[in-house]
Amino acid sequence: MARQKDDERDSGSAINRVLDLMEAIARTGRALTVPELCGILDLPKPTAHRLCQRLENEGYLAREPGGRHYAVGPRLMRLSIDVLRWGAGAERRSILKGIVDEIGETCNFTALAGDEVVYVDRVEARWPLRLHLEPGSRVPLHCTASGKLFLASMPPARRERTLSAMNLSPFTAHTITDRAKLEDELAVIASQGYSLDREEFLLGLVAIAVPVKDRSGATIAALACHAPGARFDLGKAVERLPLFLEAATRLAATLPD
Repeated sequence: MARQKDDERDSGSAINRVLDLMEAIARTGRALTVPELCGILDLPKPTAHRLCQRLENEGYLAREPGGRHYAVGPRLMRLSIDVLRWGAGAERRSILKGIVDEIGETCNFTALAGDEVVYVDRVEARWPLRLHLEPGSRVPLHCTASGKLFLASMPPARRERTLSAMNLSPFTAHTITDRAKLEDELAVIASQGYSLDREEFLLGLVAIAVPVKDRSGATIAALACHAPGARFDLGKAVERLPLFLEAATRLAATLPD
């Protein structure tokens, strides 16, 4: 019986170490080395190294080029998206529906997933002409309203790494493919607090996005509204910015602390 209790205690400690390690990497927002993780979590280096290797093998962590830094892996990324979709889903959809009823266009709740934007939730408008992007769909960062908002919200060092690794592929004639011009656009977005897609991802489609922030003020998600440019005037959309920002604040309250 004593041996069983010891085994259970050891197992519980191991699980806590794994969770603490994944949380440390996710919260820091950048890839970490084993020595850095040891300092944050007060773990022996062999233990931290062993846990990182196991989590990498299982897909929860991923090593960046060079092999010394560990970042969030695909399985941990999918888990985080699933948690966002599951938690407070009914309340979140009610908020999105209220905006759709007011604006008359599709609204999306999006998050950053690696070097892409993922659609966590959405409420469709009742127009016959609309874009179908189901929850779980992924779109590029550099040519979407949400994506540019996430880039503009990143700490400078992380944004530099992300942009350096990105291929600024043209999706339409309006896509910003020049690094310097994109950085100018991101500076404007950071200053004004919202982002616009001017037919940069899909020809004929425009969008506006505002940040959903946590208690520390960090952008952790976005509220985006998109529609065909023929019926959605971006100038008028900007005039409704207080409505979007108020809804974003309500959406932030649905997220876990």
